Amino acid sequence: MEIIINSVHFDADNKLVEFVNKKVNKLDTFFDGIINAEVTLKVLKPETAKNKISEIKLSIPVNGYLFAKKQADTFEEATDLAVDAIRKQLGKYKEKLKNK
Repeated sequence: MEIIINSVHFDADNKLVEFVNKKVNKLDTFFDGIINAEVTLKVLKPETAKNKISEIKLSIPVNGYLFAKKQADTFEEATDLAVDAIRKQLGKYKEKLKNK
C-alpha cells in the first residue's frame, strides 16, 4: 500500500512520519484491497488546545474511499483516533461485501 503524507504549514519530522506510516500500514491486516492512503496533518490556530488535526483518506476498490478526520493535542493521538475510525469503517465495509 502506498502512503502519502502531507503536512500543511509545517514540516513533519522523521519520527512523526515513521509513526504515521507504522499506524496506517497496520490497516492492511484488516483489509487486503487497500490501494493507497493519504494522510494530511494540519495545525489549527497554534494558541489553542487540541489544535492538531489528522485526516486519513483510504482508497479502496469499488466503493471509492473511506475518510476519517480527528482532532487532538498531538498528531500521534489524532492519528491513532483517525486510524481507529477507519478500522471501524473497514469492518462495516467488509460486512457489506460478505452480505452481497
